[in-house]
Amino acid sequence: MDATRSIELRIRRQDGPGKPSYWHTFRIPWAPQHNVLSALMEVRRRPVTASGEHVPAPVWDASCLEEVCGACTMLVNGRVRQACTALVDQLDQPITLEPMTKFPVVRDLVVDRRRIFESFKRVQAWIPIDGTYDLGPGPRMSPEEQELRYALDRCIACGCCMEVCPQFHRDAGPQGFVGAASIGQSLLMNLHPSGKLSRTDRLHAMMGPGGIQDCGNAQACVEACPKGIPLTDAIAEMGRQTTVQWVKDLIRR
Repeated sequence: MDATRSIELRIRRQDGPGKPSYWHTFRIPWAPQHNVLSALMEVRRRPVTASGEHVPAPVWDASCLEEVCGACTMLVNGRVRQACTALVDQLDQPITLEPMTKFPVVRDLVVDRRRIFESFKRVQAWIPIDGTYDLGPGPRMSPEEQELRYALDRCIACGCCMEVCPQFHRDAGPQGFVGAASIGQSLLMNLHPSGKLSRTDRLHAMMGPGGIQDCGNAQACVEACPKGIPLTDAIAEMGRQTTVQWVKDLIRR
């Protein structure tokens, strides 16, 4: 450990929903291999600001620590990303940490991501399967379809795509834009052999308020996704599928 070096964290704090935000700066001794979360853990051990003030330890969310759960998403130096894979030695200092802006703040760096999962429910991003008996082997899928489904299945519901989306607004209400993650998961379910049975219902949900027609094609989502999911391809394909469904509905009238 180099005693001459330190890590400086500038953290936006908020004591609760609706409370005013404020800033605290912390300095901890430098150590190799620190990521943002491990640096925050050091701050938690001794929550004293750079000016010597003893304060409550900053609050953040984390679970897997390996970019799988999506819980530690925050703004690191102004960029939305996973704190667990943000390596301190690769960041400019002071390291500025802020909560995501598109979700309500619970406290400090913790936000309420409930809207992501509500959007999944709106577009019916699930497969109704009766698991009480053995269904036997499923139908075969082509390697190309397997590859696409695997790419879409990497979604960790972190909210990065929604944070950078110009059409996704924090106060949009229950009929607001569902976001790229929900569109991708809807396509994933439409590609599933069993999910195709409820494909029409899923497409109708995607054609409703806040659905795919609200996408402005900014393409920021695919740049921000930490898992490299082809979100713009998914949006384009769901746009094609909903258009075909609209034509079918028009003919049946």
